[in-house]
Amino acid sequence: MLAVTKWLQLMVSFNRTARIASCLGNVGMKQSVRAGRDTDPNSSGVQPKMKGTDLFKKLLGITATVAVAALVLSGCASTTGTDTTATTGTEAVVESGLIGVSMPTQSSTRWISDGENVKSALEAAGFEVDLQFAEDDIPTQVAQLEAMLTKGAKALIIAAIDGTQLTDVLQAAADAGVPVIAYDRLIVGSANVDYYATFDNFKVGVQQATSLLVGMGVYASEDSTSADGPNAAGPLNIELFAGSLDDNNAFFFFNGAISVLQPLIDSGVLVVKSGQTTIEQAATLRWDGAVAQKRMEDLLVGNYADAKVDGVLSPYDGISRGIIAALTDAGYATMPTISGQDAEVLSVKSILAGEQYSTIFKDTRELAGVAAGMAIALLNGEMPETNDTTTYDNGVKVVPSFLLTPYIVTIDNYKEVLVDSGYIAEADLG
Repeated sequence: MLAVTKWLQLMVSFNRTARIASCLGNVGMKQSVRAGRDTDPNSSGVQPKMKGTDLFKKLLGITATVAVAALVLSGCASTTGTDTTATTGTEAVVESGLIGVSMPTQSSTRWISDGENVKSALEAAGFEVDLQFAEDDIPTQVAQLEAMLTKGAKALIIAAIDGTQLTDVLQAAADAGVPVIAYDRLIVGSANVDYYATFDNFKVGVQQATSLLVGMGVYASEDSTSADGPNAAGPLNIELFAGSLDDNNAFFFFNGAISVLQPLIDSGVLVVKSGQTTIEQAATLRWDGAVAQKRMEDLLVGNYADAKVDGVLSPYDGISRGIIAALTDAGYATMPTISGQDAEVLSVKSILAGEQYSTIFKDTRELAGVAAGMAIALLNGEMPETNDTTTYDNGVKVVPSFLLTPYIVTIDNYKEVLVDSGYIAEADLG
């Protein structure tokens, strides 16, 4: 294991560090998160700080697939900074076997990539993988997970469609001694969730709101902490969209954004003409762009006959595209400022076309490496690495988690962040 780790360090150092470090340094990866914000969606306390923030550890997850494979083979669970690691050193190493990977849908390119990245990492480490997509149908996902257990899966990595609906199948996994890794979406209401691999989701919401304010001219830059831009006085009309209420992440995204926007709403700089300011009012079932388009159409008809929308908080690129479609149909030649998330190719093209203003880049190659590493560490009798053991309470237990860092992407930095890192090929944006 030491030899593999040393080889990985050398490969990362010589092959990628200079280029990616330059990218991170020059772009600054503008962490427009206020110091001292909490990652708990129901709290405004101090945000836990990640340890081990040296550049090498930040870059591990952005390396080629072979690097991820080497990492998981070494027994490490993470591709970025460190907090706690431990190994028992007593159990036999599991070098093969079946691992089930359950993704919610193939309707989003993001989930297709996630599934393939996890599969590649596990296969490179010598495991057989049963990768399934449930097409946003809960009974299908449950049936697929049950089938994985029947086939003898030794671990499950699950991106849940509805994090409240897996209690029975997770109990079956626990009864069979099969560990469960929640992937990006927290599974709630069950004690049988062993670990959680995700991004700092409260920060995602903060970044979405920050980019919205920069695009509208309320903030002068992503580093602003108060209204200091050319349109700081307002009033500016905005509307709020949220994700699906059955996805725990939707609450983190929305509450992170509201922590930034609410003071400006209270002061009158921002006006939500519809009055729809709660997550229940703003929610988009299954993150469906068509649902978002219909709601945006209704908002325009009901509230903007004699006014214009200046900005729309959108939590996901697919929702953003639905919003843009509604605005286009309503005759908007110039789009308001619209946020997003996931850096989907279609939305990056939209950013380049001057439609969507921003997206949030979450390097799912890193996330895949973390989740695969967690499963392999558990099967090797080791304790996966975590950097958050307080935030993600699923209603039954606090699930030990590893949080990765998200980044704001606009037309000004898309090339450095997305293309130069190899996440999107320039040709795909042509």
